[in-house]
Amino acid sequence: MSDGARPAPGQRTPESAARAAVVIGGGLAGITAALALADAGVRVTLLEGRPRLGGLAFSFQRGELTVDNGQHVYLRCCTAYRWFLDRIEGAALAPLQDRLDVPVVDLAKPEGRRLGRLRRDPLPVPLHLGRSLAAYPHLSLAERASVGRAALALKGLDLADPTLDAQDFGSWLAAHGQSARAIEALWDLVGVATLNAVAGDSSLGLAAMVFKTGLLSDPGAADIGWAHVPLGELHDRLARRALDSAGVRTEVRSRVTSVSAMENGGWCVEVPGERIKTDAVVLAVPQREAYELLPPGALDAPERLLEIGTAPILNVHVVYDRKVLARPFFAALGTPVQWVFDRTHASGLRSGQYLALSQSAAQDDIDLPVAELRARYVPELEKLLPDTRGAVIEDFFVTRERTATFAPTPGVGRLRPGARTKASGLYLAGAWTATGWPATMESAVRSGVSAADAALRALGRPRPSRLFAFEEAA
Repeated sequence: MSDGARPAPGQRTPESAARAAVVIGGGLAGITAALALADAGVRVTLLEGRPRLGGLAFSFQRGELTVDNGQHVYLRCCTAYRWFLDRIEGAALAPLQDRLDVPVVDLAKPEGRRLGRLRRDPLPVPLHLGRSLAAYPHLSLAERASVGRAALALKGLDLADPTLDAQDFGSWLAAHGQSARAIEALWDLVGVATLNAVAGDSSLGLAAMVFKTGLLSDPGAADIGWAHVPLGELHDRLARRALDSAGVRTEVRSRVTSVSAMENGGWCVEVPGERIKTDAVVLAVPQREAYELLPPGALDAPERLLEIGTAPILNVHVVYDRKVLARPFFAALGTPVQWVFDRTHASGLRSGQYLALSQSAAQDDIDLPVAELRARYVPELEKLLPDTRGAVIEDFFVTRERTATFAPTPGVGRLRPGARTKASGLYLAGAWTATGWPATMESAVRSGVSAADAALRALGRPRPSRLFAFEEAA
């Protein structure tokens, strides 16, 4: 049995020795909570059931390739995730674009006329996107004008209005003059990738948050960043180094079996072969796992956690014997293909080119056999990228995350709990909690900050100023 009162290296005062916390879950939410608590002088144990950290943003080996389970990006407006990258000393490995620039290829148009671009100018909002939208070839002149009017209406919505959560984004867009083509070629182009749902299946509140924050808050808010190294380099190796430096005891392959309150007001966390006594617990696990570990009375209606749906993401990986794509990424219309990224350098591939197709809201494809997916997507790539037609496919495989995110359906906001529970000393974290954001890396980090903040207040520990610096930059 381990005792939460055992002094940790560098923690010598009686006051700090009496402050201990266990964080359950080693995804971005759990790592963030652990770092925040440790930075405030709390002795932290981080428990993760998998053999690695990083949650659903991780890497694995496939022969000589280092493969990300899925393509993850973030935006300049993701101030919490940017803080996280700085905290683990990984920002240089996941740089942002100098300026938003998204190539969009429409397969329905003749070759030579398929490419359009969404990019910004160095002008104030909303003029920063004006020239790009005015020249966007995938919409008619009337559709471009209607998009501008809808964007202004969206900008006027109050994100604090709870009625927005009950409405669906698709109906709102239709009521504001958006054609099916405008929804496909613009609103869903962005929304499916960020919300993991089409407009008709998305909460207006969450969609409004995405578009207001990403496109209508600051000229550079939507500039895109992504890891130029495997995600495991950031979310496992560098994160673990930061945790070690902060004095966090990190245990992988340690699946928690129970969390229970003790008579003295503390908590007992059990893993096979060990009972850990502690002052505070952060549950940073998926909602269904949290439901199973929650002690009675921790939430008024814990069954609501089970009502939070999930949505899948499919990633299709294709390795060619030669270079077939000159750009780092592009988005596609008129085809099942959504977003295509060049992962050659990041994976360690020494010859040829490795493309990753990121397919969000993939309910129709997530369980298809690999052979069917190959028959579906390889011909589409040949239509999109002429150079693939003479190339040899060296490898083809898929990765599936059937419960990649929570489903952002209308009404989901009332189901998402905050960081605090009714049980003193027990806190929740995870992208599915009430962060105001959809299920993104940003939401996960923000949830870890919220849980740590609540725990620090209860433990009487000061807030580390560097932890909350991102709030000032938001």
